[in-house]
Amino acid sequence: MDNNTWLKRFGGSFSFTGLLIASLFFAISVSPSLLPRPFWFQAILSGFTLAIGYGVGVLFGWVWEFLQLPQPQTKSVKVLKWVSVVASVGTVISFLWRMTNWQNSLRFLMEMNPVESAYPLRTFAVALLVGLIVVLLARCVRFLFNAVAKMLSRILPQRLAYIASVTVVSLLCLSLLTNIVAKRILDVLDAAHLQADIMTDDGVEQPMDSWATGSPDSLVSWSAIGRRGKNFITGGPTRKQIAEFWKVDSNSDNSVKQPLRVYVGVRGSSSPEARAKLALEELKRVGGFDRKLLVVATPTGTGWLDTNAVNPFEFLHAGDTAIVSTQYSYLSSWLTILVDPDRSKVSAQALFLEIYDYWTTLPKDKRPKLYLHGLSLGSLGAEVSADLLMTFEDPIQGAVFSGPPFPSQIWSSVSKARNEGTPEWLPKFRDGAAIRFTSQTNSLEHGKRWGPMRLVYVQYASDPIVWFSKDMLFEKPDWLQAGHGPDVSPHLEWYPIVTFLQVACDLPVASTAIPTGYGHNYSASSYIDAWIEVTEPANWSKEKTARLKELFAPQPANP
Repeated sequence: MDNNTWLKRFGGSFSFTGLLIASLFFAISVSPSLLPRPFWFQAILSGFTLAIGYGVGVLFGWVWEFLQLPQPQTKSVKVLKWVSVVASVGTVISFLWRMTNWQNSLRFLMEMNPVESAYPLRTFAVALLVGLIVVLLARCVRFLFNAVAKMLSRILPQRLAYIASVTVVSLLCLSLLTNIVAKRILDVLDAAHLQADIMTDDGVEQPMDSWATGSPDSLVSWSAIGRRGKNFITGGPTRKQIAEFWKVDSNSDNSVKQPLRVYVGVRGSSSPEARAKLALEELKRVGGFDRKLLVVATPTGTGWLDTNAVNPFEFLHAGDTAIVSTQYSYLSSWLTILVDPDRSKVSAQALFLEIYDYWTTLPKDKRPKLYLHGLSLGSLGAEVSADLLMTFEDPIQGAVFSGPPFPSQIWSSVSKARNEGTPEWLPKFRDGAAIRFTSQTNSLEHGKRWGPMRLVYVQYASDPIVWFSKDMLFEKPDWLQAGHGPDVSPHLEWYPIVTFLQVACDLPVASTAIPTGYGHNYSASSYIDAWIEVTEPANWSKEKTARLKELFAPQPANP
């Protein structure tokens, strides 16, 4: 068989309907999602989307034949094919031509420098290669289906043999993907994240002050604290820096104190409960319950606590604060959600119960005000750590949660019960006495009054960690129903299946290569607004708010 004959047979083996749907899926995949993408990432996404579109087209054709629906007339088929080809090619060219403008529409909203080109031709070429590879792999699986069915047909009726073949091969492929491929990938990622957690960043040294966690006097071993925890313990503002902000003398004015930070890593103890008990004892040792405010903070999957959240909080209250946290993982939040989404909940509940049980034994007029905080997966855990029925008699004072991930049940239920006419990306809940939402622009002053417990959610309309949902497969999400958020491209539209894939691919890069104040990178300005409303710092003013926001203003975004 010569090459031309082989190519004709290979080309003729593709479903015409599949190719049409594939071209449509590819075209839509280059339209804007929530975050800007480099060309190579867009190309890989478009390749997988193209392959899935081809599969949808093949399935559609198979169902049509299976139902024995009428076929078009021969003359009509030729005309229909030519019209379809011209329309699909025109759609692909039209979408590729607009790629650069679409990407720049996102970059403009996120204060990023525009790109000269999104490389549409390169994207098309790489996507075509990726899609072809995926389709060929699918054909290999189909070949295996047929081969097994042929063998089984010797002892079983043909239809039963095919059903058995599909079952056996599907289970085999699923086992291969989950127990070998996925497990191997997770093992590699786990090892890489573990090594990163064991490392100590340059310039980070063990503290020698007795009040510091990890010091020689501490109950928590410095070597058992992960990389993120060490950065948290040593990276906070000093008493002198806070005094300079408040314009007082740190040597003589006792109104300014050194903030206290307690942190227990995953290697500090064997279980969440043991780490929580160790954190409580360390907090008591350093005098955390003698401060005016105490925050029980749940970190992200890597054990990270956002400096944009915790540092301004300590400035707001002149350092008369304590923050306690325990690590539950060293994997990225999106990986932790896939591996074990309940880790943050178990850890947060264990720590809160230890702190709260001791806190309730203290005189109400001499104990600190108690708050919760969490970002991302930390928000998921922290929001359920305090049982409202348990704390009803002796409630905490409030919480600040940011970037609540899509599995967050309390956040989801409140968002769905939002006041009519308010968008999901910035909802208003009842009269705002207990729960309020804010974004890049402060939106926390809409309520007439605050109740005894104040809860603020900080969320950005461009954060895929918040808005991803399996429902997007076939249903337009609420966050696109009532207009776009201020940091979402006006060109973003919902398309079945494709938008789901786009936002899913936004998840791993939601906090990388995105400027502060967009996506999953929450700005100090947003946290400052939230902490002010929730904690009501003493002797505060709008002038101090402006100065503090200027102090924590993000650096200009890189191209």
